[in-house]
Amino acid sequence: MRTGRLLGSGRSADVYEVDETWVLRRDREGRGDATAEATVMEHVRRHGYPVPAVRAATRGDLVMERLTGPTMLEAFGTGLFSAEEAGLTLARLLRRLHAVPARLSADPAVRVLHLDLHPDNVMLTPDGPKVIDWTDTEEGPPGLDWAMSAVILAQVAVGGETRAGVAAETLAAMLDANTDHVTRDGLTEAVRRRAANPTMSVREVRLLGDAEELVRSQAF
Repeated sequence: MRTGRLLGSGRSADVYEVDETWVLRRDREGRGDATAEATVMEHVRRHGYPVPAVRAATRGDLVMERLTGPTMLEAFGTGLFSAEEAGLTLARLLRRLHAVPARLSADPAVRVLHLDLHPDNVMLTPDGPKVIDWTDTEEGPPGLDWAMSAVILAQVAVGGETRAGVAAETLAAMLDANTDHVTRDGLTEAVRRRAANPTMSVREVRLLGDAEELVRSQAF
């Protein structure tokens, strides 16, 4: 597909303008499957979950609804969104997602998981928060999804950089009254997956031990 101007870039994909209604996300690394991702997005959308509509998908390209508004991460910098609001919103989005029945599994304990839900993957649109980047989605126990979000936030919180304080507050707000959703098995698996993630830098991997301890101190 012919692409328009580049709108943004992530760790493994670029987003291009198609027109005023649609954007194209193109995978640079070849590790994802946009057709499978699109199927899951349409499944959760049919159940009322806030995701962009999908128009078309191939293995490397995903054409989806163009959203208006900043990401939650961008909103931090402008004062539009507080860390407490962010944590509560992430918790609400996780609970809503795990209320959606699995698409493939008949096991009631299995749900659709996002597995990368953090402030840069939530866009604050005029219609409310919408969740993007479903590259890692799969079905499994909700405790793993909560743990993945917690570990991602905790890595930033223990990293000592500009957003460390905001990440720590967001993590605390997300886990407040929701600590029973993070399981010990889920946390162990989340740390293992983050360590094996090829997009992680050496420094990010080294932070995982401290990040795990931070989550344990608040969740158990």
